[in-house]
Amino acid sequence: MWKEENNQLCRSFIFRDFMEAFSFMTHVAFLAEKHNHHPNWSNVYNQVDIRLCTHDAGDIITEKDRALAQAIDQMLDAS
Repeated sequence: MWKEENNQLCRSFIFRDFMEAFSFMTHVAFLAEKHNHHPNWSNVYNQVDIRLCTHDAGDIITEKDRALAQAIDQMLDAS
């Protein structure tokens, strides 16, 4: 589930291994380009942490963040 922390939508994802985590990040990168909205994220081995906020709006959560979070969730549900 996405949590609101410090004016950001945050979520951690755990995968079986690095390759699965990296594959997920690749798919998210394509979604981000499609939405023209890019996440702050980090990856260590099998964990990917994503933080979404809209820099243009003063680093707050906007509909752009919620739409990208929803698209990421839908991508995971489809796999």
